[in-house]
Amino acid sequence: MYTTECGKHFSCSTFLDRVLYKISAIIFCFGRTEVIDNTLNPDFVRKYILDYFFEEKQNLRFDFYDVDSKSPDLSKHDFLGQMFCTLGEIVGSPASRLEKPLGGIPGKKCGTIILTAEELSNCRDSATMQFCANKLDKKDFFGKSDPFMVFYRSNEDGTFTICHKTEVVKNTLNPVWQPFTIPVRALCNGDYDRTIKVEVYDWDRDGSHDFIGDFTTSYRELARGQSQFNVYEVINTKKKMKKKKYVNSGTVTLLSFSVESEFTFLDYIKGGGYHWILFHLSTGNPSQSTSLHYMNPYQLNAYAMALKAVGEIIQDYDSDKMFPALGFGAKLPPDGRVSHEFPLNGNMENPYCNGIEGILEAYHQSLKTVQLYGPTNFAPIVNHVARYAAAVQDGSQYFVLLIITDGVISDMAQTKEAIVNAAKLPMSIIIVGVGQAEFDAMVELDGDDIRISSRGKLAERDIVQFVPFRDYMDRTGNHVLSMARLAKDVLAEIPDQFISYMKSRGIKPNPAPPPYTPPGHTHHHTQI
Repeated sequence: MYTTECGKHFSCSTFLDRVLYKISAIIFCFGRTEVIDNTLNPDFVRKYILDYFFEEKQNLRFDFYDVDSKSPDLSKHDFLGQMFCTLGEIVGSPASRLEKPLGGIPGKKCGTIILTAEELSNCRDSATMQFCANKLDKKDFFGKSDPFMVFYRSNEDGTFTICHKTEVVKNTLNPVWQPFTIPVRALCNGDYDRTIKVEVYDWDRDGSHDFIGDFTTSYRELARGQSQFNVYEVINTKKKMKKKKYVNSGTVTLLSFSVESEFTFLDYIKGGGYHWILFHLSTGNPSQSTSLHYMNPYQLNAYAMALKAVGEIIQDYDSDKMFPALGFGAKLPPDGRVSHEFPLNGNMENPYCNGIEGILEAYHQSLKTVQLYGPTNFAPIVNHVARYAAAVQDGSQYFVLLIITDGVISDMAQTKEAIVNAAKLPMSIIIVGVGQAEFDAMVELDGDDIRISSRGKLAERDIVQFVPFRDYMDRTGNHVLSMARLAKDVLAEIPDQFISYMKSRGIKPNPAPPPYTPPGHTHHHTQI
């Protein structure tokens, strides 16, 4: 959650009408500031609390009016200008302070708006807890069960969002899971009474995990620690309806619970840096409609849609919006040389593109000049980014590698070794699978159920997140909402992966610059 403040430069008795979130054609009005009389430089005091999600594109609009009467009808007042941005732009700016010109009136300079965001203190807590279970249902024909738990936080609309998975404990009905640490914001969004749902599963190698049962709790209940109040019956509703003598499918007990306040993602973002490196993978002729790279003149292909959805959010956290974009697996002109690492813009000396639109343009141009060619080896690109990351391990930069692939991988063993080695470095890997291929190898690289390993060595951190593109295709053709869902799921783990690296290395964030104070003003602090 964040509070925001605003200042701008023009005359009149002024107030700000704030509009939050534009979804499809619906605009939600969030609130209005106080009115400040007779000033060219209003410094608004009123703050607003917003839920911030790194993985979402949260569009904001700010409208300014000159007050002419006491009427709440905006049409009765003079429109002075407006500004569009995202919450990520504000948060990702140095010291979380964004300054942008106002527009909305053709041919007129409308002034400047200054926005600041600060993180509320209850977002800084992290909870460490440990659970065990007793007498869980036996699900495996040969043996017992391989149980793991999945935690979900409830949302305002009644849906649930996954926020943690435990490790799998093999062949037991009485597992004791390792302690884990999770930010309180991820568990309950700072609402201590919000429902937390926990599902218990028996792990299966093919991914079709067997549901054992579930239970609900809340942060307030968990905070009581080990007690009679934190022993939960695991209930399988379908099984309960079928069997009259059904009691439960086992119990889960909280063994320990502790809370500590620690540095958050935004503490680092204010003084750190983000670098995003893009690779395109796959084969096919872009002029043929069956190719995943097919260039339809009327809509983006799957590669471009995934790139745009993820990239538009990531770019808010990069100060210069310049990104190295590299292709992989192609024959290059003029001699047809096979390359597993070539700049999409064709410039070997400077592979950087200006923003997401620059990357898309370079991608489309590269499809006209190179011949896509296999095999698909992941290890070289992971190692390539790892070399960048290995050179900057002081916490000042963090690297996010986006791989868009058709699912075919030719060097699985080498890739697993590369990821295990990369897990020690300041980097994360996002994989988006396009097409109808089987993605079993990608699921294994993801490591959510079983941490990836190579030559008997476990990855130090979980740094890979995989999603299949096809799961997000909207049959009604509403690609805006479906791509927003894809970006949300694929980016959800980045903040915690970032924090896990910084915490494991004992790296503290750089101090943020002091809060902005307009000339001739004292800085206002308002208790929320």
